[in-house]
Amino acid sequence: MATTRTADTHWEGNLMQGAGQVTLASSGLGTYDVSWPARAEAPGGLTSPEELIAAAHSACYSMALSHGLDQAGTPPTSLDTKAEVTFQPGEGITGIHLSVVGTVPGLSAEDFAAAAADAKANCPVSAALTGTTITLDARLA
Repeated sequence: MATTRTADTHWEGNLMQGAGQVTLASSGLGTYDVSWPARAEAPGGLTSPEELIAAAHSACYSMALSHGLDQAGTPPTSLDTKAEVTFQPGEGITGIHLSVVGTVPGLSAEDFAAAAADAKANCPVSAALTGTTITLDARLA
């Protein structure tokens, strides 16, 4: 069964001086302020599209890697994933870097690296973001 998730944004003003709020509508988890300065400079307590993409990517990647490891008979005890989405004003998103540290009993570093690369290639968010370069560092704890 397919699922659809929604987020809504209300924006007021022009790009440089305006501001908005993005609401995670389907989960009801909250409303978060956004602005151009928070996107192109320091966050200042606000979020950005790139931070939201990073959140989606790190969560999806962790799920894909966990599933792949479990299917191979080596379920992880834990995975800690960071996604860094780089935004360059005037260019857009110029890259995404994933870093993962896993605790996987009985798995070699080489096999973990292979599983991590496979998850990067097969994570649905990675697939949706094929217009940018995605790099990966993976290591066991």
